[in-house]
Amino acid sequence: MRTSGGSELATEFNSWFGSFTLDAEGEITTYQLFEKDPEMLALRVLELQESGQTIPDLRQLALDCGFVDLDEDYDILLRDVCIRAAKSRISGTDTDDVRIVHAVEALDDIDKNVNELSERLLEWYGMYFPELELTGEPLARFVMAFGSRGNVPEDHQLFDKASKSMGSELSFADEELLKAFASNLCGLYDTRRQIESYIVTGMGSLAPNLTDVAGGLLGARLISIAGSLEKLAAFPSSTVQVIGANRALFKHLRSNTPSPKHGIIFNNVIIKNAPWWQRGKLARAFAAKISLAARTDFYSGEKDPSIKEQLEKKLSAIRKANPNPPKKKSKPKGKGRKKRGGRR
Repeated sequence: MRTSGGSELATEFNSWFGSFTLDAEGEITTYQLFEKDPEMLALRVLELQESGQTIPDLRQLALDCGFVDLDEDYDILLRDVCIRAAKSRISGTDTDDVRIVHAVEALDDIDKNVNELSERLLEWYGMYFPELELTGEPLARFVMAFGSRGNVPEDHQLFDKASKSMGSELSFADEELLKAFASNLCGLYDTRRQIESYIVTGMGSLAPNLTDVAGGLLGARLISIAGSLEKLAAFPSSTVQVIGANRALFKHLRSNTPSPKHGIIFNNVIIKNAPWWQRGKLARAFAAKISLAARTDFYSGEKDPSIKEQLEKKLSAIRKANPNPPKKKSKPKGKGRKKRGGRR
């Protein structure tokens, strides 16, 4: 609000099609109308929405000021502006971190399907070659390359097992079907590697500090669980430490079980390969640097090598301070359960 004309108070009012000045009685004293450019008016609508303002129906105000001549003109222009604003907002949601989230979720879907299909291929092909000790991708590659065990060449390392196998004979139709099944499975393995490479490359440009500290795949999974890099940057380090440990955390809140010391950050070698008595302290220090790296990536976007250096110093200090496991606390005597009844 601003003072105008002595003791009267004037209020500046902004709308999607112009700016207005109201006197103390609510009457318009001055106004400035924008051009009837739908693109510019759509940007104005988005600015008002981001500031928390609603877009009221100012039809009569637009008619009184001469912005439009008829009600139909106001409806047509407002419809066009709202459609353009919605398209602009939808296109703005396709950010780098959203693409990383979709890639991580696609990776999880492929892992689930690949595990089920590889188990099916193992059981199916096991009837014809039970001595074959291959699983997963090596099994799929073997079936795709040879099909029947009779096609294994003599110079192959599995020729002896194939020639002496007790499995049943594989018909031509079954062989072709199994080779096609294994070929599709190998295609999923190849697609998984492509997505994994895409995630690592994308994380290097989106969050260089988070990638440097936690690794590309783990950093991408943290962003995926949080929802975006902005949300991950807003998390405190204590939340980052237990991300992914939802079941253990809820169990702790419901039934007084010990609180989880780490979530998916356990998959990092810093914690996974550490002795059990060091994992809690290492996870706390690791989560603190992950939180700092995420905030640095979101607010500055520049790589800071000092974050990784400070983390290594902190981890080294924790390992030196805790070289041996702690001693188990013995229960104090005399505080056990009291026996009922006296001496007979």
